[in-house]
Amino acid sequence: MRRIAVINQKGGVGKTTTTANLGAALALQGRRVVLVDMDAQANLSLSLDIGAQSNSPSSYTVLLGQTGFGAALRPTRVPGLALVAANIDLSGAEMELASALGREFLLRDALRAWIEEEQQKSGRAPADYVLFDCPPSLGLLSINALAAAGEVLITLQTEFLALQGMSKLVEIVQLLRKRLNPELLITGILPCLYDSRLKLAREVLGEIRRYFPGEVLPHPIRANVKLAEAPSYGKTIFEYAPDSNGALDYMHAAREILRGEARDPALAGLPAIREHVPAPRVPPPRRASPSVAAPPAAAASRPALRAEDLPPLPPEVFEILTRRSAP
Repeated sequence: MRRIAVINQKGGVGKTTTTANLGAALALQGRRVVLVDMDAQANLSLSLDIGAQSNSPSSYTVLLGQTGFGAALRPTRVPGLALVAANIDLSGAEMELASALGREFLLRDALRAWIEEEQQKSGRAPADYVLFDCPPSLGLLSINALAAAGEVLITLQTEFLALQGMSKLVEIVQLLRKRLNPELLITGILPCLYDSRLKLAREVLGEIRRYFPGEVLPHPIRANVKLAEAPSYGKTIFEYAPDSNGALDYMHAAREILRGEARDPALAGLPAIREHVPAPRVPPPRRASPSVAAPPAAAASRPALRAEDLPPLPPEVFEILTRRSAP
């Protein structure tokens, strides 16, 4: 089983988008994939249309030992892809666990217990990949993910400020390898939000490849509006826009990750890498109730406008409505 932490201490660089869509791409390649949402903002959970109510099984209850890792797993619409969701309760985990014994290894121990339990039942590991979506910080939640992982996938935006924190992040990973997790290694650097039309983006990508030769994935994730739209529908890019550049780029990234399976003998018997992967099957929309009157024939040629077809309102609109409704 490969355990990969998707990390960067900077926000807005594609960690959650990468975790969701890379996980879906691996699942479409025939792998059993588990995603773990370690961010209190729960953006990964929202992106997959899975909400975890307060006090329900989640990454928070797993860290506190209230539920086992397997009990917190939730299926997604993509076959072979499961999720340990997060909610706002996770925001208080760092303070609650500050004095806990072995607080850096809580997630690792829960994951190991689940693996051992499932291996006793079936004789094999319960998943092929576990991907951790880390928060934009290097606090206790990220440390838990890095202690439980065996590999690190660094996402970064191809801008100047992204270069500033890269060397420090690599130093921290090396320090954690010495003190907490000797197995930890950097499996790759994935440039995201790449726009080849911008000279700065090309220069930053060139610098990253020069400073980290052989570690940068060959296909960057291009800036693609479909990748930004998909989470608002609770879908991966392969469900929402399977023919988009975003879907193509993440499938390229998945193939690069799959080529590293040679390092794990337990994954030797998995299906070969497929170049052409069909999009996941999306359930058809529900039929209207028979009691609802059919629309007139004249209006049948024009589809009705649905609420989900409209773009989300900006926060300023709600402020205006609040002021207007105030007495």
